[in-house]
Amino acid sequence: MDKVLIIGAGGVGRVVAHKCAQHPEVFAEVTLASRTLARCQEIAASCPRPIATARVDADRVGELTALIRDVKPDLVIHVALPYQDLTIMEACLRTGVHYLDTANYEHPDLAKFEYGPQWAYHERFADAGLTALLGSGFDPGVTNVFVAHARKHHFDTIQTVDILDCNAGDHGYPFATNFNPEINIREVSANGRYWQDGAWVETAPLEIRKTFDFPQVGPRDMYLLYHEEMESLVKHFPEIRRMRFWMTFSESYLTHLRVLENVGMTRIDPVPFEGHQIVPLQFLKALLPDPSSLGARTKGKTCIGCFVRGLADGEPRRYYVYNICDHQACYREVGSQAVSYTTGVPAAIGAKMILTRQWTGPGVFNMEQFDPDPFMADLGPWGLPWTEMVPALEDV
Repeated sequence: MDKVLIIGAGGVGRVVAHKCAQHPEVFAEVTLASRTLARCQEIAASCPRPIATARVDADRVGELTALIRDVKPDLVIHVALPYQDLTIMEACLRTGVHYLDTANYEHPDLAKFEYGPQWAYHERFADAGLTALLGSGFDPGVTNVFVAHARKHHFDTIQTVDILDCNAGDHGYPFATNFNPEINIREVSANGRYWQDGAWVETAPLEIRKTFDFPQVGPRDMYLLYHEEMESLVKHFPEIRRMRFWMTFSESYLTHLRVLENVGMTRIDPVPFEGHQIVPLQFLKALLPDPSSLGARTKGKTCIGCFVRGLADGEPRRYYVYNICDHQACYREVGSQAVSYTTGVPAAIGAKMILTRQWTGPGVFNMEQFDPDPFMADLGPWGLPWTEMVPALEDV
């Protein structure tokens, strides 16, 4: 049994805290910390057993280092903002503690997210004998493991991968985001990219649309985006000729987003306003509903998975593996909607993989670099059952 420090008390932090509290056989002691102590205390009070709380500013390496030395965890689970990946990794190195996050580094002043700045820490973590596990959410995270599972058990060679993310939940608001609005809007409004024959192909934002019939959801329009797991998957599976990421959006969401973009509210550069400098997207974030408040009113399901094509025994094969998650079932269990749940549960399982030494190795790693079997075995019992099939469907 081991001690963990969770940094971040949003919707995902709530899920991770609950899941760690549900499994004392793995997580002997749990501490939840964020900039807002009251939020940590509220989450702690809702957990099935006592967990400790603390305040920390994750932008400050000194504060993080002091807290880690005080708590003495075996692992830090970072579920705050992706801007803070590097400060938390630095604090883990200074204190000799393993590290895990759910999203790759994003530049605060540039709408760009990439693994390069975190991969650059590999040698330092390796020299320290520490493990840093990157992207242990759903996408990235479970989607990486799905591809590794497909490659190990169903294919001799993978040719194409399409990652399909459908959120068919309805929260009743004209416009809201199911995770941090600043991160969500930056991600959606950025140019799309996909991997084709050894190179990245760039598209205009939301330029490419397809319709897919999602299990238990039905036909939904989905749009091609760039998403971080593609960067690591094409690196670790260089045989893949084409990789794409798709996400569904309601027409209401897209209409509001276009208007906000047209009037400049999605800008990430400071603008002068009444003698002050404000960032429009940060101001918009303050006006929108807090994603952690959406759980009670969100109904419907998510369906996230990987559609894979390749060769097995010299013959073409198609394969589809996915998870269905119900928003209201998630809320009844942990007080969060399914988008937070599908990110938080894999973070807790990834932490278990490190603490139980099922995934070991000094350095910085992505999920697909480890044996997928123990992680896949835990997904269902921990709350994210998966289904695999040979699809009687047209290719994506």
